[in-house]
Amino acid sequence: LRNLCWIRNLQADDLYIVEEVTFIDAALEHQAASIGLGFWKPFKAVGRSRKVQWRFFLGGMLFLWQNGSGINAINYYSPTVFKSIGIQGTNTSFLTTGIFGVVKTVLTIIWLLFLIDKLGRRKLLMGGAAGGSRCMWFIGAYIAITDPASHTKNSQLSGGGIAAIFFFYLWTAFYTPSWNGTPWVLNSEMFDSNTRSLGQASAACNNWFWNFIVSRFTPQMFLTMGKSGCGVYFFFASMMIASIPFVYFLVPETKSIPLESMDRLFEIKPISRANKTVLAEVRALEEEFRHDADGAGLSVAKEKAMGHVENIDEV
Repeated sequence: LRNLCWIRNLQADDLYIVEEVTFIDAALEHQAASIGLGFWKPFKAVGRSRKVQWRFFLGGMLFLWQNGSGINAINYYSPTVFKSIGIQGTNTSFLTTGIFGVVKTVLTIIWLLFLIDKLGRRKLLMGGAAGGSRCMWFIGAYIAITDPASHTKNSQLSGGGIAAIFFFYLWTAFYTPSWNGTPWVLNSEMFDSNTRSLGQASAACNNWFWNFIVSRFTPQMFLTMGKSGCGVYFFFASMMIASIPFVYFLVPETKSIPLESMDRLFEIKPISRANKTVLAEVRALEEEFRHDADGAGLSVAKEKAMGHVENIDEV
């Protein structure tokens, strides 16, 4: 209660705080009644619910698409990546890698403070994939046509090479505020309170699994997929394109949806309308709660004493 009052900058007896605590209590009581409390209880909830299993599948697939964008291949093998574009010399390669890190850091801050709640999760993921894919297609085409890595005697980048570097940083600008952190946000929001802790563990496992797969086979990909590894860029571009219909048809927008309404969010079809529908239902329930509480002088203590939590749970 103290944390909520600090976050909302409201007093404990404010009706908004009373309402929020009531819904949280209702969710906890529902959890205790439906699956019980304890370490193994969330595993049982997942085992007997296909709907929850589906959400675990979606959460894991988000990290497949994230790593399929090529980010960890670049993170771990950036000298190889820049060499394939035509960057030569250790110092130049490290400088280019350093700039890549700076661009990622700045754009992550912008994503964190502004974009994630302004644009929503779905728009960021689909827009980032569409823009990033175009950049990867250009880089791959440039490498396939010119094979810059083979020109070891030429230390100067051509006009096409400079354009390829520009598109690489443009790819970073598309990827960072979209697929870099948004899968983590979705995984933290898409599970209800019954399975949320287990969902976070699953997200971490999936991230590191796909991270390992990509980092393990990236060197072989550069050796075998086309001239100077141009096929690697085409592969990552194709993966980013494939992620767009996945997000559009299967992943609902979780922005502004309370955890207690996640089950309802995933029930609504089509997915593209789920967020608006659930928000309207949540606001209607809130209005009903405030109308019933108007003039009653409710507080958190009074609300619990009156047994209003059970009434909300029944609703």
